[in-house]
Amino acid sequence: MNWEDLRFFLAIAKAGTISGAAKDLKVDQATVSRRLASLEAVLGIQLVIRRPREARLTPIGEKILKEAKDIEAKVYSVARLSSSGKTSTRSRVAISAPPILARHFFAPALFEMTQQNPDIQLSIQSEPQFVSLSKMEADLSLRLSPPIEETDIIKKAGLMKFGLYTTPDYRNIKNPSSWDFIAYSHKEPSFAHKRWLYEVRGNRRVSCEVSDLSNQYEAACSGIGVAGLPCFLADKEPRLIKLPTEQPMLTLDIWLAKHPDLRDDSQIRKLAQTITEFLDKKGLGLNQ
Repeated sequence: MNWEDLRFFLAIAKAGTISGAAKDLKVDQATVSRRLASLEAVLGIQLVIRRPREARLTPIGEKILKEAKDIEAKVYSVARLSSSGKTSTRSRVAISAPPILARHFFAPALFEMTQQNPDIQLSIQSEPQFVSLSKMEADLSLRLSPPIEETDIIKKAGLMKFGLYTTPDYRNIKNPSSWDFIAYSHKEPSFAHKRWLYEVRGNRRVSCEVSDLSNQYEAACSGIGVAGLPCFLADKEPRLIKLPTEQPMLTLDIWLAKHPDLRDDSQIRKLAQTITEFLDKKGLGLNQ
């Protein structure tokens, strides 16, 4: 039995469709179908019932899925342990961060970070969704909510405070009841910043909908309306001013996570310390 065939089966089970598995694996649908057929031929059983818009596991497929997940976990465990045993030769560290931190925290700090860690190539992954540290999708993860994998070693590394901002010449600046807000579209899932923003907005008008925080920042700088922005970013922007309000402002915890298998990796530890120090320097530390 080929482990790669089993990996494709896992992707089908996760996505629920052949096309979804192909997209996740970055291959074409024919490759996914061929790998599944190969696995079923070797085992001599049908694992998946193929339908036009669904790939449903058979009862035996459901049982094999559980075993396949255990095998996958062991494979990644071997890979992580192998990686942690080569710390002296590590040349690259992948760091996952939400887009707002990847663009406005990491990107401006990269030069100084690499000066402090000259032997390491930093790979900054701008990811709106959680990545899996157990599957080695990243070595370190910086998040605005606690990582979801129970195995992760996490610590609170900083705080991100928010305020309401607009341009000095915004037409309704002196009339809070007429403020127009820059908000999210309804297709974005619910999360802390979106919930807070809509509570603050109340029944006031939405001037435009923007799908991510970095672009909401740019929209606010255009003068189109009021945005709820991170203070570390907007306070330093000469095109914006902070609006006085008695409404409660949002503060999000910043979490730093790594996998337990990397707890003794000296380079990962050093880089995590560097990130924490830069959070303090950029006004995002716990003692701000």
